[in-house]
Amino acid sequence: MRGVRLVKQAKKGSKEALLQLINEQQDAYYRLALNYMGNSHDAMDAMEEMIVSLYRNIQQLEKNDAFYSWSKTILVNQCKQMLRKADKVTLIESWETIEAFSDPSAVQNSFEQTEQRMDIQELLLRVNAQQKEAIELKYFHDLDYETIAKMTQVSIGTAKSRVFNGLKKMREHARGEFND
Repeated sequence: MRGVRLVKQAKKGSKEALLQLINEQQDAYYRLALNYMGNSHDAMDAMEEMIVSLYRNIQQLEKNDAFYSWSKTILVNQCKQMLRKADKVTLIESWETIEAFSDPSAVQNSFEQTEQRMDIQELLLRVNAQQKEAIELKYFHDLDYETIAKMTQVSIGTAKSRVFNGLKKMREHARGEFND
């Protein structure tokens, strides 16, 4: 497997191998950092700090095939540390603005998607911060429960519970809105 080979090279001190690994998941790292930091500038700063931390600590990685979950955990911890230092509130990922389309059906689809995103963001305001974080990691970043548990420093059962209970609250609130 190419990734495991690159991890082994990075552990031997190859900066190029480490950068290749990071570049392969660059978009996922950016979305994850943006989700926590709330703006592009801070997200990029967090990613830079993550790269430095990865380079310094790559020897601590026990399972080479766990590089991406390990590195994303480091990124999340870096984001949380930066937010604490700046005394910021974690913001929901800002959604992309709609670009001008020449196709009217594409514009309609884009508006519908934006409306759905706004509904989801509204529902996320109804759950506590831990539930929101777990739901975003699960569904916005497609992470498994084991990775979510490591990132948030809780058990897998707690991660699952946060997602389940948060979704339950969101469903209950959505039903209430539509039944009014």
